[in-house]
Amino acid sequence: MTATAQDSAQTGTAQTGTARSGPPTEGAAPPPDRPAGETATPRRPSLSPSRAADFKTCPLLYRFRTIDRLPERRSPAAVRGTLVHAVLERLYDLPARDRTLEAARGLVGPAWEELRADPEVAALFAEGAGDDQPVGPSLEARSLQAWLASAGRLVETYFRLEDPSRIEPHGREQLVEVTLPDGLLLRGYVDRLDVAPNGALRVVDYKTGSMPREAFESKALFQMKFYALVLWRTRGVVASQLKLIYLGDGDALTYAPDEGELVRFERTLQAIWAAIERAVATGDFRPNRTRLCDWCDHQALCPSFGGTPPPFPAEAAAAAGWSTLPVVERD
Repeated sequence: MTATAQDSAQTGTAQTGTARSGPPTEGAAPPPDRPAGETATPRRPSLSPSRAADFKTCPLLYRFRTIDRLPERRSPAAVRGTLVHAVLERLYDLPARDRTLEAARGLVGPAWEELRADPEVAALFAEGAGDDQPVGPSLEARSLQAWLASAGRLVETYFRLEDPSRIEPHGREQLVEVTLPDGLLLRGYVDRLDVAPNGALRVVDYKTGSMPREAFESKALFQMKFYALVLWRTRGVVASQLKLIYLGDGDALTYAPDEGELVRFERTLQAIWAAIERAVATGDFRPNRTRLCDWCDHQALCPSFGGTPPPFPAEAAAAAGWSTLPVVERD
């Protein structure tokens, strides 16, 4: 794993697959792995990086988000991430020579005006609204101006890590998906896909937090390996670089997967999916209590906190296509 600074890759401009124009959102509807405005249900049950991570973290959380589709509160930090992603996506709508820091700063205001049209977002900055706090009462301290300034600083940090005038993305907020031979549908949205003149692929994801410690790098790369697997299965090319850009501390994490690693990762995803199928067939989604529970919106319904989950929504699961998928035992 290496930290990288300025990037100067020249890439093609043709789009492949489905590119979305909206920024990703962090709420439950639509799910975190789908850009804002994308409300269509997948044609059948699928696995995305976010939902796979949910199931690994807590099967009950997966159920609440994916099958019950329970609402979740949006936080200022999550909305800030959405805002920054929107600015960086729209920056590349400009001609290369116009992709300056000043231009990027000018995109913050319009992007925010679009976001604040959502009453839930606007309510975050009403008197008494909190910031990045666990469930429960939180601080009132941040003004909207300070919050927007913090988003602006994240955008400024981006310019210390890459020179957008020297990059022509092949795709932005691009849907990538593939059906594996066993029928498992993998799908997700890539922040940015670069293709070099020699065909080499680089997958880029923007994070508004700080780079994780080395012990947690593999967890951070789970999402990127997911994208690399889908691209390998659809294009026959192993990505030469997976790049996570951390705007919180101005660092970057890069990784170069190999084909054997992607084969093993595919088996990991198949094992996760087999466990999900079994849970759906039995209605048995068990909670897994961790430190992340402090930030969960569903404690009142969680047995780990004395709550009782609602009855398993079998009809909703069937409507989403689960009834057509048998439980598959895999080696």
